Amino acid sequence: TGAISSLQRQMEIQESELRRMRSEKEMLQKQLRERELQLQDVSDKFCSLTEEQRKEEVVVTMEEENRKLHQVVRDQESQLAEQSKLISELQETISQLRAEVVSTRLHLLEQQKAQKEIQSQADALQHTALQTRVALENMSNRFERYRNKIIQATFSVEGVKDPPGELTDTEVLEAVQKIINERTEFLHMLKIRGIK
Repeated sequence: TGAISSLQRQMEIQESELRRMRSEKEMLQKQLRERELQLQDVSDKFCSLTEEQRKEEVVVTMEEENRKLHQVVRDQESQLAEQSKLISELQETISQLRAEVVSTRLHLLEQQKAQKEIQSQADALQHTALQTRVALENMSNRFERYRNKIIQATFSVEGVKDPPGELTDTEVLEAVQKIINERTEFLHMLKIRGIK
């Protein structure tokens, strides 16, 4: 957005300069027309003089004036050509600036689109993470309940001492394994004696 604003400011400056140049060009063209009219007037006056009035001094003066006017016309034509060249350059610069503004806006739109896509993906990942966290908490709660039931079933068997405190998973497994081993031995002993 800053780049677009900067480009637009540059473009406004160039367009203002272009308007000034065009105004100066119009003024120079007006002055040129006025000088040409003056030149024409001088020529008309010179032509309208009678043979008697065409003295050397008048002729010299008019030729000098004529030369000066021609020089002014040449100078103004030269300035006009320079102004036209500057106007062309300014128009080209303005076209380039407009193209840069369009390009920058397109780039900005692409960035905004990419940002929205990334935000959408981030939202989806956050939602998935939340679901995973909830599922993990549910599984942890179920596991804890199941573990407590195993502990309760294991240590409620007759002859088994109550645990002294918090049990590790290994201690719970060892207690269960001990009961299984004892029952297996008991069943084996009953089979040996032939008791169903």
